[in-house]
Amino acid sequence: MTASKPRRRGTSLRIDAHPLAPYPQVMEFKIVELEREPIEFDLALTPGAVDLGEEATQIGLLATSGLAEVIHEHRGPKDIVADIRLRGQFSGKFQVPCARCVEPVEIPLSAEFDLIFRPAEADSEAPERSITAPETEIGYYLKDSLSLEDVLREQVLLSLPVRTLCKPDCKGLCPRCGENRNSTACTCEEGPADPRWEALAGLRGRIKSES
Repeated sequence: MTASKPRRRGTSLRIDAHPLAPYPQVMEFKIVELEREPIEFDLALTPGAVDLGEEATQIGLLATSGLAEVIHEHRGPKDIVADIRLRGQFSGKFQVPCARCVEPVEIPLSAEFDLIFRPAEADSEAPERSITAPETEIGYYLKDSLSLEDVLREQVLLSLPVRTLCKPDCKGLCPRCGENRNSTACTCEEGPADPRWEALAGLRGRIKSES
């Protein structure tokens, strides 16, 4: 089964995709196409369509919809920069490791975004100057196109809670033998903790706090 044909609605091009559609056809916005008309998208992505690394695992479909369009940034009479504005939302379910026992925890996530992306070469030779607050929110796109997968990956990871517990009173891992103390009655005597298990139990929390 493939994606449905693009449809025009008003002055924009609309793309709807079935979950089994070939994603490369709809996961990249090319500046040459956006210059002709804005592109609406409404996708249901299966696990694996967006690589989330080890931070999270997608469960079920990831729904996302929105609009991509070009905004021309006039810097001078002959200096016009084609920025891409991407507005949309996503929703889905994900698994992340418990911060204490590292067992998977299912969490629902949803968020809206309104982002500006500038061509990477636009500022490569610009003189040094102070950066305004709005400019800190500007991203960059490469090779005349913007990857929706990259945008969704960043938005999902930014939406993850800093610390997730499987339950408020999670007992975590035994610092000596590594057993999950929620399911196993550990008989280890109290004593110096094995730093390897402490590192495992707190790994995700440290990564999030440093990012």
